[in-house]
Amino acid sequence: MNPNNKIKIAILDDYQDEALNFGEWSSLPSNVDITVFNNGMENDTGFINKLLPFEILVTMRERTWFTKSTLEKLTNLRLIAATGGRQSNIDIDAATKLGITICNTASPGHSTAELTWALIFSLTRSIALEDKKLREGIWQTSIGVGLDGKKLGIIGLGRVGKDVAKVAPLFDMELLVWSPNMTQKRADEYQAKSVSKDTLFSNSDIISIHIPLNKSSEGIIKKRELSLMKSDAYLINTSRGPIVNENDLIEALQTGMIAGAALDVFDDEPLDKNHPFTSMENTLLTPHLGYVTAENYDVFYGTCVKNIQAYLKGTPINVMNPDSLPADPNDN
Repeated sequence: MNPNNKIKIAILDDYQDEALNFGEWSSLPSNVDITVFNNGMENDTGFINKLLPFEILVTMRERTWFTKSTLEKLTNLRLIAATGGRQSNIDIDAATKLGITICNTASPGHSTAELTWALIFSLTRSIALEDKKLREGIWQTSIGVGLDGKKLGIIGLGRVGKDVAKVAPLFDMELLVWSPNMTQKRADEYQAKSVSKDTLFSNSDIISIHIPLNKSSEGIIKKRELSLMKSDAYLINTSRGPIVNENDLIEALQTGMIAGAALDVFDDEPLDKNHPFTSMENTLLTPHLGYVTAENYDVFYGTCVKNIQAYLKGTPINVMNPDSLPADPNDN
């Protein structure tokens, strides 16, 4: 790298214009030139042309996807400093063959578990609705549902699911758990009962999703599963939108097949203001807030700065590429 040339860095999808407030960006060399993009990039018709000049991209979780075709067109790209652990939005094999280094960060999971319980409380007690009505001068419009003694079905006992499970006993809730690889031994760690998928959907009063999105989990919850749920049961999704077939969920909510859903994730993000979910009184919607906390942003952007520093020194850290990363074709 020539120290006399500007090193162009793009921070992507910074919807809140907050990235530069986290991490010690000023510690980077003086020849670094940072551009922040506040709008979503993936649906931008000038997506490739806008990112073409940059050597380094800083990405926020899975907001923008980098396929082999996209990476091949970004001929100046040498580093993606990605936030979070998993990077299913990046074709790492293709990046490796193109000489693009991929670095990641830790991803504290407590914030998503906290939001999950906030959504459960708000949905079952109609907190958002009652707040809105109270501001309109209307006093008490709903009758809440208590949690004591209810059955909580958790799909997945990974990093987030286990934190959600830990809280349930405080409300004397019965825990049912399922995932494709669940065992009773694993369930025993959280005073839970490992059950079949159908049993979880049929018996749970509240179902919360905590499995990653991949080829096997995409659309794993369809009309069949939703039709097994009790008509007074609730669905919570703080994982990824496509795990649930969106059209089937819309139908289930519109027809009263289930009582309601609290959703932090969607097929397409940001969610269109005219989406059917936004006009339903039995939905509670948040804009993918699961990881959006000051503590997480400190980790995400703080580590990204360190990853960029290490890359510029020629000793990258937190590298996700296989060992076969080719030499930088621009190195002479």
